[in-house]
Amino acid sequence: MSYTALYRKFRPSTFDEVKGQDHIVQTLKNQINANRIGHAYLFCGTRGTGKTSVAKIFARAVNCEHPMDGSPCNECDVCRGINSGSFMNVIEIDAASNNGVDNIRQIRDEIQYTPSNGKYTVYIIDEVHMLSIGAFNALLKTLEEPPSYVLFILATTEPHKIPITILSRCQRYDFKRISIDTIADRLMELMKKENIEVEDKAIRYVAKAADGSMRDALSLLDQCIAFYLGQKLTYENVLEVLGAVDNEIFSRLIKSVIQGDVVGCMNLLDEIVMQGRELGQFVNDFIWYLRNLMLIRTSDGAADVIDASAERIQALKEEAQMIETDVIMRYIRIFSELSGQIKYSSQKRVLIEIALIKLTQPAMEHDISSLNNRMAIIEKKIESGDIVTKAQPVTEAKKEKPKPKKVFAKPVPADIQEVVNNWGKIKRHISNPYRIYLEDARFSVKGDDTLLIVFNPGSIGYEGCNKPEVIDMITDIVREEIKKQVKIEMTILENNQNFGDYYMEVVSKINMEVGEEDF
Repeated sequence: MSYTALYRKFRPSTFDEVKGQDHIVQTLKNQINANRIGHAYLFCGTRGTGKTSVAKIFARAVNCEHPMDGSPCNECDVCRGINSGSFMNVIEIDAASNNGVDNIRQIRDEIQYTPSNGKYTVYIIDEVHMLSIGAFNALLKTLEEPPSYVLFILATTEPHKIPITILSRCQRYDFKRISIDTIADRLMELMKKENIEVEDKAIRYVAKAADGSMRDALSLLDQCIAFYLGQKLTYENVLEVLGAVDNEIFSRLIKSVIQGDVVGCMNLLDEIVMQGRELGQFVNDFIWYLRNLMLIRTSDGAADVIDASAERIQALKEEAQMIETDVIMRYIRIFSELSGQIKYSSQKRVLIEIALIKLTQPAMEHDISSLNNRMAIIEKKIESGDIVTKAQPVTEAKKEKPKPKKVFAKPVPADIQEVVNNWGKIKRHISNPYRIYLEDARFSVKGDDTLLIVFNPGSIGYEGCNKPEVIDMITDIVREEIKKQVKIEMTILENNQNFGDYYMEVVSKINMEVGEEDF
């Protein structure tokens, strides 16, 4: 006898065997028990969630001679005939290959005849969104006024492609993705029936890789069992067959990225390639890993929604403290863009290398998230003492007389002087990253009513702060904190100028020098 794939061997035969769709199963059972059966149903949902299986069970249940709590008995002549395919009044149609007007007209001609066996003639049209416009129009009249003994069950993965005139004539049921726990429990139950020894961790990884599809989970598990036939199926075996990467690799990779270690990232990628891992799967799994880091970083109760062991959760918490939330979001953005590109690329490895370099070198990008990333790196280096200002030794012969600092020809306007004197108080209310950008800025005066905030040439602070919304924010804070209305402008020093050219005694105590520019 030939081998039967797991997903075919264990296809649900009663409503009780359908997993993860309790809201739909209970509704259909209630309709059968109360004899309130509709004439047209639309089953929507992603692949492998049970649409066709439920349609077949429902077709047997409405025709069953001895239904049990709304489910077919699978013992009567009608049930056995439907299961064997010999029952003439349950017709399955694949709309992908039978999508023309003539196919639907044939249905319209056939439904004139009452069923020779059973109560209903049931048409199960799979992938109904593949029908042509003409075929939909031909089906429309039949759905509007069908004979009492005809039942249509339409199944689709893309309900948005179905005309609204068809949708409005059907009872719609949306099949949800099946949870990892539900899939894992079902797989473990079936493995016990098959007398196959499998690790719990291996089962859970297969369930996660199935992405909510029970059929995909059974197909992946079938593949893993075939590769290691007669052996205990371990977590490492599953990773090997599916071309997946262990979380330990992701942990090492994220640490290399945080440290800016490009060579370390390239070595890890080379290790993954040499192990024969599937690179598209690696990208998707790394995005999921970053998602878990973001949840841990932003929520105290995130451990409840992350499918991982207690040890893995603890490791994620330690790694999450090493990186800011907006930086994690930048990483996710870069790898999400990569995920869309890599599917059709013949140079997957090169694209991943470029993405990893972007992660480790935020200076390559010029958006605000990259600037935040660069500032975070600088802050950490300062905190750890990696950045130290070293004074250059100067011999007596090379000492030069200090240049006299420029003094104002007229007094600083009182309102501007008040802003400078209270700058420490004002700065506390300026949000990051702008407060960080202003650390390297200095003050100057323009005219009688304008406070100039001056930056060095090439400063990222000028690029970040010289925006109308930022200037308005600082102006509003000044007005709220010290009740002064001062005009504020941003500018850059010319190449032959330096901050030492400006001096004003009234602000020397807050370590910000103020001067007057000629503009």
